[in-house]
Amino acid sequence: MTHRARGERPWPLTVAAALITAVFLLPVYWMVNTSLTRADRILAETPNWFPAPATTRNYSTVLSDDALLRALLNSLVIAGGVVALTLVLGVPLAYALARVPMRGSGTMVLALLIAQLPPSIVLAAPLFILERRAGLDNTYAGLIAADTTLTLPFAVIVLRPVLRGVPRELEEAALVDGCGPVGVLLRVVLPIMAPGVIAVAALSFLIAWGEFVFGLTLASTPDVQPVTVLLNAFVGTYGTAWGALMATATLISVPVVCVFAALQRFIVGGLTVGTAGTGRRAGTAKDRAV
Repeated sequence: MTHRARGERPWPLTVAAALITAVFLLPVYWMVNTSLTRADRILAETPNWFPAPATTRNYSTVLSDDALLRALLNSLVIAGGVVALTLVLGVPLAYALARVPMRGSGTMVLALLIAQLPPSIVLAAPLFILERRAGLDNTYAGLIAADTTLTLPFAVIVLRPVLRGVPRELEEAALVDGCGPVGVLLRVVLPIMAPGVIAVAALSFLIAWGEFVFGLTLASTPDVQPVTVLLNAFVGTYGTAWGALMATATLISVPVVCVFAALQRFIVGGLTVGTAGTGRRAGTAKDRAV
């Protein structure tokens, strides 16, 4: 009876969930629908829910332009650099904040939380001045550094509870066996926290891939501008090329969907492992108290 009750799926809840999901996916569907619609029917008074007749002319137009391929390459380089720099800086910083007893660690975590609050446009102006003086404006390095200011606090906040869930006994055993602190982090701790690291890497890639404000303000030439800035080029003073704009938006969404679909299990598991670890520690402490 209990098993049967668990297997039941009330249809009203299923219908409600399907409707909510459809509402969230409607902009994505409309983007693909518009990209396959002829230019003279996109702004018709009666909305065309289906692209009939469908056309691939918008895709052939944007794919024939070398600017799209260049912008996609720029976004790939920037997103890859942001992932690498975030992990190189984020993992040791999170490990230090989780394991090393030092003064001001709580203040540092609070500062990282506060760093998440300002919108990108607030940070764009000071970053532009700093990178201009350092000679990093309009370069891959400058854009990677700017995007990392968004992903690094997020990485530390996610990885710190994951690290605190790793049993200290494993690290102590490795130290007794002659492994140094760096070896403990790389050989013992890092493999255990792999789901959290993969989640941070995937989300850092998604954040960097979709970043627009820094790409627009810190890069002045198409040689380094990400593909999100290219989308802005379809919006002109005298009109917007909706077909080409939606076709480009659909194309640049494909890598995002692929990354999320391939790493969905790691992303969900990595973001919840810290909470689960906290729950296990609380349960263990309760058992000891009993």
